[in-house]
Amino acid sequence: MNPHFQRAAFLTAATDLRGTPPDAGYEVAFAGRSNAGKSSAINAICHQNRLARTSKTPGRTQQLIFFRLDDDRRLVDLPGYGFARVSLAVKAGWQALMGRYLQQRECLKGLVVVMDIRHPLTDFDRQMLDWGVAAELPMLLLLTKADKIGRGAADKTLGEVRRAVAGLAAPIDVMGFSSTQRTGVEAAQAHLSAWLALAAA
Repeated sequence: MNPHFQRAAFLTAATDLRGTPPDAGYEVAFAGRSNAGKSSAINAICHQNRLARTSKTPGRTQQLIFFRLDDDRRLVDLPGYGFARVSLAVKAGWQALMGRYLQQRECLKGLVVVMDIRHPLTDFDRQMLDWGVAAELPMLLLLTKADKIGRGAADKTLGEVRRAVAGLAAPIDVMGFSSTQRTGVEAAQAHLSAWLALAAA
């Protein structure tokens, strides 16, 4: 694995674009429906247990959370979308912030969309994919919690999702992922390393 990920550390949190780090270098953002396993995926990819805060309460991530890999590279944890237990006004604010970030952030090189393999491609997921296409971003779809279903069912769902996104006007890769069994961790790191222009370890 690339040691850059193990060195990931909290940098800052922002509630609007004015509070974000300078728009320079390389960033990869993680988006996902509330409770889909986004924070756990970030932790697994970075080989850390408490980098991104995890919670059984949907909607824990309510800001843009930036993690520093080095002076030029960052990972970004976007607010969870979907059934977070907050007001509609707050949800609308999160969505507007994510939309502006994805459209305006010049240093953003790729988008990781995290979906529970048991419930993929919700309306919110499709909206995120549309935003990624509009921003002309390459995307990686991580179908998390792959350990929760059998291998045959997982392969079937992966095939269905790949067919569903095949016609979108953006480069999109789809893979199964399990933070507990570390399925897909190295493959996800490889994608991020390419987007972040990280040399192989």
